[in-house]
Amino acid sequence: MSTLVVVGFTTVEEAEQVRRELVDIQREQLLSLEDAVVVEHDGDGQVHLRQSLNLTATGALGGGFWGTLVGLLFLNPLLGAAIGAGVGAVSGSLSDLGIHDGFMRELGETLPRGTAALCLLVREASPDRVIERLRAHAPHAKLLRTNLTHVDEQRLRHLLERASKQAEALRLA
Repeated sequence: MSTLVVVGFTTVEEAEQVRRELVDIQREQLLSLEDAVVVEHDGDGQVHLRQSLNLTATGALGGGFWGTLVGLLFLNPLLGAAIGAGVGAVSGSLSDLGIHDGFMRELGETLPRGTAALCLLVREASPDRVIERLRAHAPHAKLLRTNLTHVDEQRLRHLLERASKQAEALRLA
């Protein structure tokens, strides 16, 4: 089962920076993400979702591959690729994989204007090592929601608090 973690930040830029760093951390096998979305509540009161994955493009690419393969079998690869890409793009645009958009929009409405949240759907992680890597952002991060057990949620809050204190101590030194 995947774990939902929503962390609030004072600026959109910081939420985006943390998301980029999480992608790098994922390459090091310390984290496995299913979805990572920055939710922004802008100064005009509008909620914007900044998806990390373009499902339409991904669907078109996958559909194009399978369409070409089927087209080769029936001696018409160009037609097969075109049909496959079209079907893939449509299915990609209609699917809502990962974190439900309605949930993120509702969450965005609760954020103070001008702030953001980073919504993560985590398959696997080494929380202590990930938070250690993100320590510089800890003073500005606040755990907003999670589907962790109460015990695991308390452990995560403790790790965030400890990282925040360490970051503050480094800043003062």
